[in-house]
Amino acid sequence: MKITLENIGRRFNRDWIFRGIDYTFAGSETYAILGPNGSGKSTLLQVLNGSLAPSIGTLNYFYEDKPVEVEQVFQHLSLAAPYMELIEEFTLTEVIDFHFKFKSAKTDIDTASVIELLNMHSSKNKLIKYFSSGMKQRLKLALAFCSDTPMLMLDEPTSNLDSQGVDWYLSLVEQFAANRLTIICSNQEYEYSFCGHKLNISDFKVKGER
Repeated sequence: MKITLENIGRRFNRDWIFRGIDYTFAGSETYAILGPNGSGKSTLLQVLNGSLAPSIGTLNYFYEDKPVEVEQVFQHLSLAAPYMELIEEFTLTEVIDFHFKFKSAKTDIDTASVIELLNMHSSKNKLIKYFSSGMKQRLKLALAFCSDTPMLMLDEPTSNLDSQGVDWYLSLVEQFAANRLTIICSNQEYEYSFCGHKLNISDFKVKGER
């Protein structure tokens, strides 16, 4: 999978969040999008995954060297982010079953193995609305990592996780992040220390221009 950015910028009202990004995300490489809170990391990730259009510039996607229309990008990616919603009225089992109606699971992964990975056997019939924020974050991560997609996008992946949860997240990276384009938005080094490439959003700020 490859994403090319040419002079990409995004603004809200008259204020530029970032501008002038020329960059390529390619192959099975790992990338970290860095910057302080409120700097525009999540906005850039939403531009990359097609849920936000850039205000200026050209964004192109390729899968196996063939162009992919922005409307079809969702078929090639898995996403976990704090602002993503889970269906609160579903049980854990129902959420997993529902997710894999839209995304193919990795080899040897099924609903039971995801519950095993989460270590949530006692909660398999529990409604999501009764889950803690940490349990919800674990579920989002497990669904993203276990989906058979060439792209993996994670925004603040250890949000709401304790130190045990951070270790668990890093074990998922080892098991499931290989051979896919991985992009992580973070300002916590332990979340992205394994990334081979780093893009700092602060390098693309426009000062004094409207």
